[in-house]
Order: sequence, then structure tokens, then C-alpha cells
Amino acid sequence: MLIKLTDTSSRDIINAVLKARSNIGSTTGMVMTLMVEAEQRTFERTYQAALVAAREHPCRLILVVRTMGKTDKLDAEIHLADVPGEVILLRLSGELRSHADSIVLPLLLPDSPVVMWWPARSPERPGDDLLGSLADRRITDAEGDPKPIEAIRTRARYHSAGDTDLAWTRLTKWRALLAAALDQYPTIVQSASVSAARTNAPADLMAAWLETRLHVPVTRGYSNGPGITQIKMETPGGSIVISREDAKTATYSIPGQPRRTVALKRRDINELLTEELRRMDADDIYEGTLHQLLIRCGQTPPPPADKGIAAPGESPLAGTARTAQEVREDSGEAVTVARTGARSDSRKAARVRRRFAASTTAPAATPSTSAEAVAEEVDSAGQPQPAGQPAPSDDSQPAPSDAPSTSAPEEPKPES
Repeated sequence: MLIKLTDTSSRDIINAVLKARSNIGSTTGMVMTLMVEAEQRTFERTYQAALVAAREHPCRLILVVRTMGKTDKLDAEIHLADVPGEVILLRLSGELRSHADSIVLPLLLPDSPVVMWWPARSPERPGDDLLGSLADRRITDAEGDPKPIEAIRTRARYHSAGDTDLAWTRLTKWRALLAAALDQYPTIVQSASVSAARTNAPADLMAAWLETRLHVPVTRGYSNGPGITQIKMETPGGSIVISREDAKTATYSIPGQPRRTVALKRRDINELLTEELRRMDADDIYEGTLHQLLIRCGQTPPPPADKGIAAPGESPLAGTARTAQEVREDSGEAVTVARTGARSDSRKAARVRRRFAASTTAPAATPSTSAEAVAEEVDSAGQPQPAGQPAPSDDSQPAPSDAPSTSAPEEPKPES
């Protein structure tokens, strides 16, 4: 089913999805929202890759395309039934290009992870991007940038928890082969080298990763490609070599064993994206590799991210970064106010904010501090008692006091 909406709004898009679902049946099992910022020139390739990933990870797929039109306009296409999950294509024109987050926010699936993918150019700081700030995971691709080496170094400088790059995903099978080689031939590695095309960003990551794992110098060599062509590790007993020349198979040699051929093809974008969507947690190994990459480039790595550990006497939430969920909640409040047409500093906007806060949080009742509880604890003299303490009854004894008594002391009785 294909639904086309012209000059529409987020509310109309949601209403169209709900109406269509009531007719054809609801979709169950969607596990996430996948947002994709697509370019016109690579739209078809990006769309097909996202569909392949959606077959393994059922999701609501939202593709955002910024057009060159000058008129403020939002056009949408909704694909249902003939695709896995749901597909919503948004075409933004004019000033709406700068407010993509406000348009996308109401379309996110509630209570599920949000992933943002930039298949080509991406912002320098994905975590601070309008759409990236709404996501729990942000996926970039340095190989889609005109300057891949500079792109991956930029990712390293501005890395934040939840960021990853498909250049790192391309190394999964290489790293598995290297680990298997050292399992079969346990030895001490003295040095290593990585050969690849000059503009291959994964090779730079591989060299940095080997340094963090082996703690030996790693040389970055150059070849005609495609991609990584050889990785060599020097040991006291000889060289461990994995060499790939045809982008499909690799020769695998270990000292004292015959050379063998293993499958090691260059994977397309469909497989890479599908693999990356299998994990939603932060990748500490990738973060450490980016740290080492900057050291290899002669740059100072950024300080480690705050893990949210509060100092003694501090609130447990002091100093922690805002999560994607908090950003989405704040953005939702702003969108709700904007829909009413009220000014942000008006009384109407304040009432809308209060209603929004009441709808998103349900504070527990505290009867001990409520006005009714205090009123019930007022004694006959009209003096309120501290909350949680019963009013004294008529037959209760007065509490002892250390203050001197103002009444005259009793005379002692004569002894009989």
C-alpha cells in the first residue's frame, strides 16, 4: 500500500498511518525506529540497503530527503504491507530543511530505540546534530565521504557514546581471522603491518586496533587495493600473513602450517548496516581504537567521557550528559507548545507545558505533606502540628522540659 501526502504535516502523516493500519491490520514486532538522511543522488541505493536491514530488524523506517525547493513544504510517502515494518519518506523544502527534528519527533515509535544513519556525508559532531540528538545510536560511513581519512579522524575527535562508523564494521571478519591465527599459533608478536589503498579508512583503524591489542609498533603501508590487501604479523618463528588480492578470497599462512584459502569478500552496504543494527550498546573497543588513531596522527585525544559517577556529597545525576530520551522529551514539549500557536513566554504556553509534564510524569501522592493532611492535624487551639505526628489528647501527659518551672515549689510535708 502506498499513500502520498502533499503539503502535509506530522499530524496528518500519523493520522494516515493509523487509518491505514485500522484497515489492513496492525504491524507487531517493530523493534526500533531507523532514521536515514538520504541524498537525492544516492537515494535508491540507500533505500534498498535500509529495506534489507529492516527485514532482519523490523522497524519504522523514516527517510529524510532535503530538496532544493524554496517553498516551505513537506511531502510524504507512506509504504505499508508491501515492505517490512513501515516506511515513511519525507521530502523537506524551504525553511523546513532546518527543522527536520520537529517534523520527525512525533513519528518516532514510543519506548523503543532510535537509530540514525548517514550513508554519505555526516555532521562533524553526530551527537549534536538535530536528528542525531534524538537517536540512541548514530551510524556514519567514512567511506561515503569524499575524503575518508579526514572523515574518520574527525569522527575520532568528536566521538560520543553511541557513535559508530561502518569503516569499523568492515573490519569484523579481518579481526576474527587475526584472532583465530593467534589462537592456532600462540606466540609473541614483535611487529605488524597493514597494507591497503591510500584512501582506505578501515586500514587506519586496523593499524590503531592492532596497536591497542598487541602493544607493538604497526606500520601502515600502501597498495593498489581494493581495500585492505595484506596484514602481516612478525613473530620469532616466522610471519603470520593474511593476503587478499581479488576482494573475494584471502590466503592465510601460519609458520609451520600449509597455506590455505579462506573466504573474505568485501561486503556491501546492506550487510554492514544489518550487522551494525544488532547492537544498541556503546562499543568501548571502537572508542579505544579511535583514541589510538589520534595518537598515531600526532593529535591529542579528547578527555574520556563522563561515566556519570558523582563525587562524594554530589547528586548521582550531577555532571551526567543528557540522554537521547531526555532530548526527545524536551523537544516534544517544544513541539506541543508550537502546535498551539502560543508564544513561548505567554501564559498559554505555560499552561501547555504544565499539561505536557503532567501527561509524561505521574508523581506519587504524598498525603503527609498535603494541605488536607495538615488541616486534619490542627488542634482545638488552631495550631498546626508537624506532619506525621498525632495531635495530643486531653488525657495525655505533658512532655518533660528542661526549662525552669515558673510555679512555686511545694513545701515539704512534716515527718510523722
